[in-house]
Amino acid sequence: MKPSAIFLGCLLAALTLVVPRLTAQEGPQAAEAVAPPEDLRFAWRRSELNVGGVFPHMAIKAPGTGSRTETGVGALIPWADRLWAVGYVAHIAGSGLGLFEIREDMAFRLHPESVTGTFANRMIHWGTNQAILGPHLIDEHGNVRTIKELAKHRLTATARHLTDPENKVYFLTTEGLLFETDLNTLQSRQLFDLIKELGIDGYKHFKGAHTAHGRLVVANNSYDEKEFLGDREAGRLAEWDGEKWTILEKNPFVEVAGRYSPDDPLYALGWDKRSAILRVLDRGGWSRYRLPKSSQTFDHQWCTEWMRIREASTERYLMDAFGLFYDMPWKHYGGKLWGVRPIAAHLRVVPDFVHWNGLFVLASDQTDNGVGQPQSGLWFGSIDDLWKMGKPTGWGGPWWNDPVEDGAVSDPYLMTGFDKKVLHLSHDSPHPVTYTVDVDFLGDGSWNTYRSITVPPKGYDFHVFPDGYSAHWVRVTVDRACTTSVHFTYN
Repeated sequence: MKPSAIFLGCLLAALTLVVPRLTAQEGPQAAEAVAPPEDLRFAWRRSELNVGGVFPHMAIKAPGTGSRTETGVGALIPWADRLWAVGYVAHIAGSGLGLFEIREDMAFRLHPESVTGTFANRMIHWGTNQAILGPHLIDEHGNVRTIKELAKHRLTATARHLTDPENKVYFLTTEGLLFETDLNTLQSRQLFDLIKELGIDGYKHFKGAHTAHGRLVVANNSYDEKEFLGDREAGRLAEWDGEKWTILEKNPFVEVAGRYSPDDPLYALGWDKRSAILRVLDRGGWSRYRLPKSSQTFDHQWCTEWMRIREASTERYLMDAFGLFYDMPWKHYGGKLWGVRPIAAHLRVVPDFVHWNGLFVLASDQTDNGVGQPQSGLWFGSIDDLWKMGKPTGWGGPWWNDPVEDGAVSDPYLMTGFDKKVLHLSHDSPHPVTYTVDVDFLGDGSWNTYRSITVPPKGYDFHVFPDGYSAHWVRVTVDRACTTSVHFTYN
């Protein structure tokens, strides 16, 4: 064969190999030869980069701002040898967010079953041995099913069923729709529209729900300037015994939590302009306490993503409330609450927290489209790191320009865990008013008089407690009807 023929044969063979490759990459059939970009969303990502407990490759980002105003991590749950997270947006649109899974080697991916939405609910359902996260059900092997009917709703809480807890649960939506779902068949039916059922006039923003002591308790955190000024009462804490609804408070509440044992308390966290409010349900009876706020940035229905009361480690509760982490008791003895202790003030927005693989994990809601591409991430550390945050500070009280009767006794207000304390008193009466300050240093409801303070007509006075002085709870009694403010400042 001539050299020229050999050369042409080699050239044709080379073109036969090269041209199909060029066509596959650049030609009209590229979509068939190369996986579409959206499929890459489900690929595992891994990086060794760890900055103070933050792995940047785990940042959850919205593909574009669009109508999204935020990208938060709504809930976390350790299950099936992995950590699972569910993201949320303010409005359901587009794709690229939803259910995420993390392996022990810190590999991270968006699950193929993922649905973009506004989800912040989590629950382990031991009756069917499944984890519930958003509209997703995860079995013990990590297989995922999705309740399609609920995926279009903004799910904020999942609670145990009152009459068929082995097979069914309740789902609560931001808009106040309450669903009953069979976790075997995935069939759901709407039970209530709580906006109508609870007579809410105003913005709807349901958050927490939990079942204990034979009742389902739900929380709606509607609050803005109208509530602050007393022009509207759209917030709700309410309970359902399976037959009728009872409104417990017309204040905003953001969390309802606890175990399912009849021996363990149910907690409900809310607030008004005066202070944070902690309600406790135990053996059929409710009690009420007040706590300081360390930040007022949460004093709005949109700025409460998502204060939580969680069993952060075995039989140890933590509460995140108004910029303060608290150590919480998981038992309630003698119908009295004691053992609530502030740990640290902080600036994070923490939608959820869990223990996983020896690490304490905080979810976040960090950047919305007001400052750039919406995104959030996770923080991995030790639960003891909470004590390295800011020292506990806070303020609040039982009364804020409130009319009170002669002999009125305030709610118990938390006193323990703060270094320096000041009490401020004022009233509008034309006569002197004597305030009696009582302390419960044991936390069991046994009150002792600390001192009495007489404030002159239409006057103001303050009292500085000695450095380091503390009791668990403090309360105030007035000896005359008046409009008064009683406010504590803790540093």
